[in-house]
Amino acid sequence: MLTQRNLPTVALLAALAMATPTFASNGHDAHHAGAADSGSEVVSALSDGTIKKIDKSTGKITISHGPLENLAMPAMTMVFRAADASMLDQVRIGDKVRFRAERVDGVFTVTKLEAAN
Repeated sequence: MLTQRNLPTVALLAALAMATPTFASNGHDAHHAGAADSGSEVVSALSDGTIKKIDKSTGKITISHGPLENLAMPAMTMVFRAADASMLDQVRIGDKVRFRAERVDGVFTVTKLEAAN
């Protein structure tokens, strides 16, 4: 039961639960940096990338991308799960794309994918 007496403890626990560690940006491990700002621009922004590999059998796509602001991730090349397998039919290796990646059930997942203009 939430009371005036335990309110500071609850607030502290909530703040700690939402806090994410910041790691040094030294290579691939930097993508574990945690969630970023939840501002509407960051949340809805698409990132630029180039398709490096498509694996339809596993539903995965490798993208060389610029910074992913919503995930506080620096530019790198990494493998993502496709939220919808039909996305993999829309692109080819070498295509420039704009995409949205999110952490879904702990897995980095492409939730939106479109050809770059």
